[in-house]
Amino acid sequence: MNTNPVDTAPFADILNPDVLLGNVGGPFVIGLAVGFFAKKMLKIALFCLGAAVVLLFVLQYFDFKGSHNINLQEVGDSFIGSVKHGFELLKERLSTMNVASKPVQGGSAVAGFFVGFKLG
Repeated sequence: MNTNPVDTAPFADILNPDVLLGNVGGPFVIGLAVGFFAKKMLKIALFCLGAAVVLLFVLQYFDFKGSHNINLQEVGDSFIGSVKHGFELLKERLSTMNVASKPVQGGSAVAGFFVGFKLG
């Protein structure tokens, strides 16, 4: 029977407030800020896109030349593709915010991004 006590030092080091703040709290706050900003920018972009569509409708109503050849479906598909690409870049960048020995940072940053996106 082994009477040696279990070594709890590595686990106690993980629960140290300095370690938690630096490895979990900091990346979470960065992800929160990026998510909040991303949602605000998406809202502004959608507002501008909606204003452009309304302007095109007005131009078509008043029979301005060149306004009948614009395919709104292609413009919308291009916008959606750009948004998807941007979110993929953000997700990739936030998920790689870690040091090789501390992979918790990437997960914390991604979680912060989703919370910030929800709050934005």
